[in-house]
Amino acid sequence: MNGIELTREIAAIADEKQASEIVALEVGPLVGYTDAIVVCTARNERLANAIGEEVALRLKREHGLLPARVEGEGGWILLDFLDCILHIFIPETRERYRLDQLWGEAEQIELDLEVAATAERAI
Repeated sequence: MNGIELTREIAAIADEKQASEIVALEVGPLVGYTDAIVVCTARNERLANAIGEEVALRLKREHGLLPARVEGEGGWILLDFLDCILHIFIPETRERYRLDQLWGEAEQIELDLEVAATAERAI
């Protein structure tokens, strides 16, 4: 699995776990330490923790991947899978740090999550 595929997988898992405002950015051309970042919002700290745990669990179970580093709790959680870094924010913290704007020159990765989310919620 390459960095972009991993990025899409991480975003899809976060989406399934009710993350919102999911943005994936290809930062590889700008930095040397990762290919992409996923930034998402959880409505509260409890959900932020649950999203992080679900992403880590599913990637370990389905692909044998473990995060190289996990940092933070509650307001901002970071899971570093080397090729992709996941940032989970509660709304206030996301507004404060504005990573989407910080990495504004990075190309956005198309995720196509709305179709899956809409179909799943209809069931």
